Amino acid sequence: MSDIAERQMQFLFTLRSRGVTDKRVLNAMEQVDRGPFIRGIFAERAYEDTPLPIACGQTISQPSVVGLMTQALRINPRDTVLEIGTGSGYQAAILSKLARRVYTIDRHKRLVQEASDIFEDMNLTNITPITGDGSHGLPDQAPFDRIIVTAAAEDPPGPLLAQLKIGGIMVVPVGQSDAVQHLIRVRKEETGLEYDELLPVRFVPLLEGLGKD
Repeated sequence: MSDIAERQMQFLFTLRSRGVTDKRVLNAMEQVDRGPFIRGIFAERAYEDTPLPIACGQTISQPSVVGLMTQALRINPRDTVLEIGTGSGYQAAILSKLARRVYTIDRHKRLVQEASDIFEDMNLTNITPITGDGSHGLPDQAPFDRIIVTAAAEDPPGPLLAQLKIGGIMVVPVGQSDAVQHLIRVRKEETGLEYDELLPVRFVPLLEGLGKD
């Protein structure tokens, strides 16, 4: 067995051991190589279950957290998904294997451009990357079946909840500091919002406005 094949097998074993059990999610994560999304000195650590630094002071989440967040969304093949915080593009690439259409927004133009290049290389044609203020969502394309936020807010953001379909699900890290955050799943029902607390996490904060790069 080649070194890469062995590392990928270990990668999937680690995901399962950390609670990622949905077969569709595991299959999507097997199809999307994390390697191209990590550059420079950290590239050799692409198959470790750890968050790593990327450009613009951001991070790529650890794969098990990506898997658990994706699993919590319960994506159907016909769903349209909005991602707030493109980052490296890794999460959007996995979503693209599960949903009909993915819109992903980031405040950093450089990250959006670099992710767009990778999507093109991987022939992921159902992702629309956008440079913008994710805290406002994407009203032009709303409502969405699923929304995933990869930056922490003090509360699930109102503008994003407004863009979620009835019956839709949003997954968002919530917490007032980077030390105490929880991953929350919000279901939007006719009768109101239902909340589940999933697991403790650590994410960069959700910021308004555009980045400088």
